[in-house]
Amino acid sequence: MAVTLKQIAEIAGVSRGTVDRALHDRGRVSPEVAERVRRIAEELGYHPNAVGQALARSRKQIKIGIIVQSAETPTMKIVVEGAEQAARALQKEGVEVVIRTMESVDAIQEMLHLDELMEMGIHGLAITPADDAIICEKLNEIADQGIPVVTFNADLPQSRRMCFVGQDNARAGRTAAGLMALMVAQDGKVATITGHLRNDGHRMRCTSFSEELRCIAPGIMTLPIQPCFDRDDCAYELTQHLLAEHPDLAGIYVAANGQHGVCEALREAGRDGKVRVIAYDVTPQNIDEMRQGTISILIDQTAREQGSRPLMLLRDFILYGRRPEHSFCYTGITLKTRYNL
Repeated sequence: MAVTLKQIAEIAGVSRGTVDRALHDRGRVSPEVAERVRRIAEELGYHPNAVGQALARSRKQIKIGIIVQSAETPTMKIVVEGAEQAARALQKEGVEVVIRTMESVDAIQEMLHLDELMEMGIHGLAITPADDAIICEKLNEIADQGIPVVTFNADLPQSRRMCFVGQDNARAGRTAAGLMALMVAQDGKVATITGHLRNDGHRMRCTSFSEELRCIAPGIMTLPIQPCFDRDDCAYELTQHLLAEHPDLAGIYVAANGQHGVCEALREAGRDGKVRVIAYDVTPQNIDEMRQGTISILIDQTAREQGSRPLMLLRDFILYGRRPEHSFCYTGITLKTRYNL
């Protein structure tokens, strides 16, 4: 396993930033401390990333590509904002970030963006991947060329990506199940509406929710999972059908986007506040729905961090050889109600 700057810092009794400055001659480190850090690094066999150092010495601009799927949804708009914020910061360090967005989850379109970015000569890639064999194969090809890949928001754990940044979706789904079990009667009916069944994160939130709910509240009936493709109009129609077929519906778990469509259908049917709704992400629209009492609980996943953190991790690896400490870099699972917004 590669030696990290954190390990060197712990042994030397200094911060990771001090180790970075000492090993890369950035100044502001006393000669004694710098010598100690270099000696420890040598003893541990630490080797900075050769490609990154060569790029830095030649002052060649580093280029990182990022592909964001479903970018028009409220949550992913926040992800894009995080990426744009990080891009502005990295530009000051000579790192160019090329952002490509997609309206939906489309493996073919994603392949076109991947080909374009590779032709541009990117040194690193961040991507919300479609759960498709051709994307997995392409990411492996890119990684085999020595280009680090970070997945975010959605994952392809079977690929050779360097790490994943995003919510622990299985844990989030179990959390939602525990909350739903507390809110509805033990013989009630609960529906699940998600975005895309071919999105790893969406699917994992649904399966873990259903499995946990069956385990802790076997009397609650879980209805078949319905995809709305991240569209409010589709979620609206699905909710209308659910209310017509199941007038005793007690809860709806919205595992991705489509929250507003669900809430509109509940309002029209006079069931808002009566059917418990658990949804994701603290967006302006979701905050309004919660204040009106239509959404009971929001599970936030710090979407802005999911846009910025992958770019910073790639910068650290390309320039300084700092690998992420974990292959799963999980963001938070934060619960919000109308009382703690």
